[in-house]
Amino acid sequence: GVFVKPAGSMFRRIQFRRAIEIDDGYGLDQVWYNHGVKVWGSFSPISDGERWRAGEVAAHITGRFVVRYSEFSAGLTPADRLLCDGREYDISGIKEVGRREAFEITAAARAD
Repeated sequence: GVFVKPAGSMFRRIQFRRAIEIDDGYGLDQVWYNHGVKVWGSFSPISDGERWRAGEVAAHITGRFVVRYSEFSAGLTPADRLLCDGREYDISGIKEVGRREAFEITAAARAD
């Protein structure tokens, strides 16, 4: 068959990250590590109007990532982070798209 690129072309490699807490002798500290393998996904920036309505004023890059549904992606939570194009993003929301088709992840990273 002929390969057809999915809408929104999932051509970005996304690495998810998860924290573990370690006791460094002074208290608990979070250490982030790569969680799972890199997955293909897409990214679209959120408009300034949407950011303003959400009350976001800091210098952040906010966007929506879409990754295909899998057992791995179904286990992601807003406590995780994602790494894309060398920038680490905090996840603020995850919602299922369609019936086990994909997940839309809203995330923000510092712009500096």
